[in-house]
Amino acid sequence: MLAQATGASEVLFDQALSPAQQRNLERALGLPVNDRTLLILQIFAQRARSHEGKLQVELARLQYLSTRLVRRWTHLERQSGGIGMRGGPGETQIELDRRMIAEAIKRTKDRLEKVKKQRATQRRQRERRDAFAISLVGYTNAGKSSLFNALVKARAYAADQLFATLDTTTRQLYLGEAGRSVSLSDTVGFIRDLPHGLVDAFAATLQEAADADLLLHVVDASNPSHLEQIASVQGVLQEIGANQVPQILVFNKLDAMDPASAPRVLQDAMELDGQSVPRIFVSALAGTGLPELRALLASIVLERVAGGEPSGEDAPSDDPAP
Repeated sequence: MLAQATGASEVLFDQALSPAQQRNLERALGLPVNDRTLLILQIFAQRARSHEGKLQVELARLQYLSTRLVRRWTHLERQSGGIGMRGGPGETQIELDRRMIAEAIKRTKDRLEKVKKQRATQRRQRERRDAFAISLVGYTNAGKSSLFNALVKARAYAADQLFATLDTTTRQLYLGEAGRSVSLSDTVGFIRDLPHGLVDAFAATLQEAADADLLLHVVDASNPSHLEQIASVQGVLQEIGANQVPQILVFNKLDAMDPASAPRVLQDAMELDGQSVPRIFVSALAGTGLPELRALLASIVLERVAGGEPSGEDAPSDDPAP
């Protein structure tokens, strides 16, 4: 009734639909039906810029399509084979498409495996240089790329839109208080109910977060649902094996917060998953809190160099001090 009243040309569900659900809903509604996964894939396809990003989106798209081939050929005849007979054209077409998609998935996985090896080589080189690795993580559109640009004077693409960043960018950040540089990586934004296919496809990119020495968990402090977004990010971090990496909560967009709810101090601590985690309020746009953030990062780096552990939470037991 809602689709008829609004003259909708398509129905989009904010959940993942099975192929059977999608087919049955299209029959009942008489309209094209798509789900949350396809929408995210389409946004990813528009945002991907690098070769790696395009490969990851293509792999996720192929895996999604491979489960929905049956919907594309239901109009074709399905006659059973017999002596002197061949299968119906529908069966033949489905088999051809399955084979073609399976081959395309294999080719794309092989290409991504090469990219993964290149990233592993780059990480090993950073480790040999004793580089302290920091990754920016957070819910999509929390302002990670804006903060990245403000800290390292980079020109990474930043916009007020979902998944503006799909490709990991790494730059050197010099911390004067520590007297050394660290590597800072900007990563893809997370989202609630991130489809497993996308987690698998973006394994090479997400690995940057899992291998980091410290995570800057960027939060949109002006968003009323920021606590739910923090929980969603923590869920994805656990899924990729990065939930034990020490964190700093960076509450961004201080300039957009309601003055009545603005913090009295820029730096304090917040309980996260049963542990006290350092929290700092910043505005990547206005520059507020960035000197304090740099000072906090420098103190953590100096602790690690001195053989201690990053403040805020215990470091993983299998992470040897340099």
